[in-house]
Amino acid sequence: VAAAAGDASAVAGALSIDRFAVMGHSGGGSHALACAALLPERVLGVVVVAGMAPFGAEGLDWFEGFGPGGVAELRAAAAGRAALEKHLAQSDDEPDFTPEDEAALAGEWSWFIDVVRTALAGGTGGFIDDDLAGVGAWGFDPADIVAPALFLHGGRDRVVPAAHGEWLARRCPSAELWLRPDDGHISILNQGAAAMGWLREHADRG
Repeated sequence: VAAAAGDASAVAGALSIDRFAVMGHSGGGSHALACAALLPERVLGVVVVAGMAPFGAEGLDWFEGFGPGGVAELRAAAAGRAALEKHLAQSDDEPDFTPEDEAALAGEWSWFIDVVRTALAGGTGGFIDDDLAGVGAWGFDPADIVAPALFLHGGRDRVVPAAHGEWLARRCPSAELWLRPDDGHISILNQGAAAMGWLREHADRG
């Protein structure tokens, strides 16, 4: 996960961007946090939406609150790439979305399905890498983040339980937590504009 910071730094450098803010959803949350932790002189702020805590995080029952499909998939990932590939080839589990998520995907976020479909058109390699990163070592500690950090999470999320966002907010000394009790993993994205406003406000202070 830590390698994401180097990638982001290289892209920003190529674009002549000195300082920047970062935002990540779901599996992208840890990569955004990597940038904030490892590039403290460049990252002005970070938003994590429905992000996972580190695998085996102290004081967190890591699998508690995941839907059954997610538990099976992530346990397979913890057993390694071969086990995960086998699981995905044999599984017909649907994502553990809530009714709120389904409504979001049928409405304003319907385009999200097309993005995922396009991402998987070339194979499941990226999807597998994402799962493996979710259960792998991060290579940094969120406690080292000094930039303003916002953790946004839905209380009904069964893809990444809200306890993960709460753990991260406790771990990160600069954190603010927005817990939306009626949202799931996708419907929480309806709060994205407000989160971007928060990010811009805090980045401007930097």
